[in-house]
Amino acid sequence: MQTLRASKCGLSTTQLPASILDVIDSLNKAGYEAYIVGGGVRDLMLGLNPKDFDAVTNATPAQVKEVFGRRCRIIGRRFELAHVYSGRELIEVATFRAPPKKAVTSASGMILRDNNWGTIEQDFARRDFSINTLYYQPRKGIVLDFCDAVSDVKKRTLRLLGDPAQRFEEDPVRMLRALRFAAKLNFDIDPEILKIFDVEMTQLLRDVSPHRLYDESQKLFTMGHLSRVLPMLIEFDIWRQLFADVKAEITPFIERAAKNTDQRIQIGKTINPAFFYAVLLWRSFLERSDFYLQKGIVPAEARAQAGLDVLKRQATRTVIPRFAETFIREVWEMQTRLLNPKPQQIEALAGHARFRAGFDFLLLREKSGDSSTQGMGEWWEHYQSLNADQKEVVISQYNRQRAKTRRKVQQDAVEQKESAEIEPLVDVPEPRSRRDRKTQNRSSSAPQRNDSSQGSESHFGADHPILKRKRVKRDLAQVVFGPTQ
Repeated sequence: MQTLRASKCGLSTTQLPASILDVIDSLNKAGYEAYIVGGGVRDLMLGLNPKDFDAVTNATPAQVKEVFGRRCRIIGRRFELAHVYSGRELIEVATFRAPPKKAVTSASGMILRDNNWGTIEQDFARRDFSINTLYYQPRKGIVLDFCDAVSDVKKRTLRLLGDPAQRFEEDPVRMLRALRFAAKLNFDIDPEILKIFDVEMTQLLRDVSPHRLYDESQKLFTMGHLSRVLPMLIEFDIWRQLFADVKAEITPFIERAAKNTDQRIQIGKTINPAFFYAVLLWRSFLERSDFYLQKGIVPAEARAQAGLDVLKRQATRTVIPRFAETFIREVWEMQTRLLNPKPQQIEALAGHARFRAGFDFLLLREKSGDSSTQGMGEWWEHYQSLNADQKEVVISQYNRQRAKTRRKVQQDAVEQKESAEIEPLVDVPEPRSRRDRKTQNRSSSAPQRNDSSQGSESHFGADHPILKRKRVKRDLAQVVFGPTQ
């Protein structure tokens, strides 16, 4: 172990928020050791802006609750933690861990219970990556480095503590963390990890709770480097462990949505992680909808049932919360409403709670080359930039164009139906004017005269076979006229 000056590592209390200093000071005042540990220290050394800070202490979760009272909530069963609220900020406080006296693991080696308290020396050995084992005491201005982690940070190398295979078996989620850190920090993965990172190893993720995998997938989507990590998920065969029926392929739609998500995070805009799930599962949703449509189910019911099927299937890998499922299904349903809106409903549709998400989804589809959007993504984008009077004009133009398109579709259907019928023997020209059509209809509906002489002269020649037939005389004496008894 080496003790380093915080200033030489580029660390200062001025970089820290008041919330983490409040937690550290309160624990120290109560007589406990307390350090800032993990990604917050690592990111500060790399010159990044940490998203949050975690604390570690020799106080047990129960003792932490005694210090902070109602501001503290103990969570977790496998790995017990204390959540401390300082103002609006949430600080996660963990207790020093020690190796378990009796290992409680699954058949594959995954740790099921990890609540054995220990010392700081024992705690660092239980952590996964070396870059997350730096213990920073801001009030003393020191950094404790137990495994030359500072060197790994400078060399930008991602290294596991101990045997990589054993560490992955203890917690398979570490495979996801490895790819996330490599993509986020642009670090190289240690060759010792790459040796055992194969298909057989990734199948250990099937033993992890689908709820926990959903949480880890959200971290992948919201870290700001989604477009960089997606190819790595395919390369290391983790894609099919996370997504049930999604083909391991980065389509133009998925790629554009990933870049758009990263850009929104970089400029400080909020994102909904469920939106990217809607993008990933879109193709599966369309295929399932077509399946029900071919069975003769009406389109609205087909889409509703397809959405339920796709999300239920995905729940076998990552359990999506109910509110997120509702969001995803509403975004999918908005696609149909935005593609062919009724003119009188356009204004109300623009004020719908899911309009913005549905519009973003539609525009991403259109910009990625999806021709089925029919240019409506650009139309809605233009509509939102107009004032009230301009919107009325645009809606009127849309209404006329919609009616014109509908007439053309009906005309094409009639022409197609007529071309499929048998051609008439006599080619009668189509009347040009309305008066000619009325005259033709009147003449066709008028009763025909049954005049044999006129019919013979007009329809049959003298040499027609019907006129050359032999006429047979009949004995009219045997014919009874009138009513008979």
